[in-house]
Amino acid sequence: MITMYLKIHENPQGKIIAVCDKDLIGRILKDKTRHLDLDRYRGFYMGKQVEEEIVRTALGDFLSANIVGKKAVKIALDMGIAKEKDVMNIDNVPYIQIYRV
Repeated sequence: MITMYLKIHENPQGKIIAVCDKDLIGRILKDKTRHLDLDRYRGFYMGKQVEEEIVRTALGDFLSANIVGKKAVKIALDMGIAKEKDVMNIDNVPYIQIYRV
């Protein structure tokens, strides 16, 4: 079952990985201090519809990653590339930004 979108943005410095649970595209997430517009910026996240194993492979090599949604964030946590303390919640949706320098 396909549950996530994966888009890989490549530039000379490296890959920017965008992963988003499929059901979140089109939503606008807001809380008191944060705002994430998954409607306006759907093009950033909507690449291929993929299974978990493809996401795991993509998250093996990146410069930065934007990961949104329970399923997508769980993969990053399970892989050890992020810790629970790194997870932000916007409108009860987990979100992680990871930068490798």
